[in-house]
Amino acid sequence: MRLLSTLGVFGVLDVVMPEWEAANGAKVAASFDPTALMLERIGRGERADAAFLTTAGIDALIVDGVMVPGSRVDLARSLVGIAVRSGAPRPDLSTLESTRSALLAARCVAYSRKGRSGIFFSGVIERLGIAREVNARALVLENGVTAEALLDARADLAVQQVSELMLVAGVEVAGALPAGIQDDLLFAGGVFTDAAEPDLARSLIAAMADPRRAGLYEAKGLEPVNRG
Repeated sequence: MRLLSTLGVFGVLDVVMPEWEAANGAKVAASFDPTALMLERIGRGERADAAFLTTAGIDALIVDGVMVPGSRVDLARSLVGIAVRSGAPRPDLSTLESTRSALLAARCVAYSRKGRSGIFFSGVIERLGIAREVNARALVLENGVTAEALLDARADLAVQQVSELMLVAGVEVAGALPAGIQDDLLFAGGVFTDAAEPDLARSLIAAMADPRRAGLYEAKGLEPVNRG
């Protein structure tokens, strides 16, 4: 079966998918991108059996007739955070003012142009009144995991979903953005209307939504919706 997925749940899928494949005698051909880029690909006609995207993305595809009504299954809530290279001083993210100061003090902040976290962060620095200063020395990536820019010192702070920052060895998550400038992002699964393997698609989504996976989601930096 074919799967299109946001990078936000990659860490969980990396564990669940091999176990599901072994239990079902099936193979998953998975492709990963930020939700915004994935929606562009789908808009150009790309299809699969299942997708893991933001709830807003799944809902939009249902409205457009691309995904099956009622097939949306909510999985986990994600927070936007900031990471540093392992061993580097961690910025104070406890308040709006301390976070604002940390962003202004940074030599370079890496964030994504088209990922949900990057689009959100762009709005955050506008609201904080520091967009011009931060963007003057920011590293804005088209796609991928922003924390990789910490490893070669292209940036000293990386902004992205906490679950995505945790994918990179050699970095540490300093924390999530404080309340007031935090995103409320929920990831979900859905089934394509023209899926070649709709039963397998629903089975994989059910495996990802299993309440027994709550600890795994938490370990990967996500807040599970389905708790045992």
